[in-house]
Amino acid sequence: MKNISERQLERFPIYLKYLLTLSNDNENISAPMISRALGFSEEQVRKDLQVVTSKEGKPNRGRNKDELISDIQKFLGYQNIDNAVIIGVGHLGKAFINYSGFKAFGLKIVAGFDIDNNIVGTKINNIEIYDLNDIEKTLPLLNVKIAILTVPGEVAQEITNRITEIGIKAIWNFVPTHIDVSENVVIENVNLASSLAVLSHKLNLKEKGE
Repeated sequence: MKNISERQLERFPIYLKYLLTLSNDNENISAPMISRALGFSEEQVRKDLQVVTSKEGKPNRGRNKDELISDIQKFLGYQNIDNAVIIGVGHLGKAFINYSGFKAFGLKIVAGFDIDNNIVGTKINNIEIYDLNDIEKTLPLLNVKIAILTVPGEVAQEITNRITEIGIKAIWNFVPTHIDVSENVVIENVNLASSLAVLSHKLNLKEKGE
C-alpha cells in the first residue's frame, strides 16, 4: 500500500459513499465535481484519486465512475466481505445490527453477544444473539476476526482480553475508555464524546462568526 496519512484514508469512504449515490446518468466523474460536492479542495481530491488508481483523468471528462468505485473498493478491501460480531447488544449494538449500510463498506455482522436473558437466544434483524458467558465456546465457530465493542466501560478490558485470546484480530471500539491490546491486534477507537465536543466547538465558532 502507498504511504498515506490517516486523514487521507478517512476520506476514501466519503468519496465512495458519494459516488454510490450518483445516478447512472453520471458515467464520468471529475475531481472538480467531487470537490464541489464534498467541500474538499480540488488539489486534495486529485492527490487522493492518484493513490487509488493508476489511470489519469481525462480533460473535461474525469474518470469513469464505475471504475473509480471499483478502484476505491479494492484499495480499502471492501470487495472482500469481512464478518464481524457485536459484543454488547444495548441500544447502540442493536442500532448497528439493524443498520443495512455496512455491507457496502465490506462488513457483515453475523452475530451478537450479550448477558441479557431477554435477548440471548433470540434474533435481531435475523442475526442470532448468543450468551456472552459462552463466548469462548461460540466465537471460534463463527470464523470472524473483527469485533465491534459496545459494552460498559468497566468490563471492556476484560472482554477484550477474552476475545483476543480466542481469535479476534481487530476491534472497533465504541467504549469511551482506554483498552490495551497486544501488538498483533488492531484497534480503532471511536470516541463519541470527543466527536460531539468537536461538533459543539465548531458550532460555537460559527455562531460567533469566527
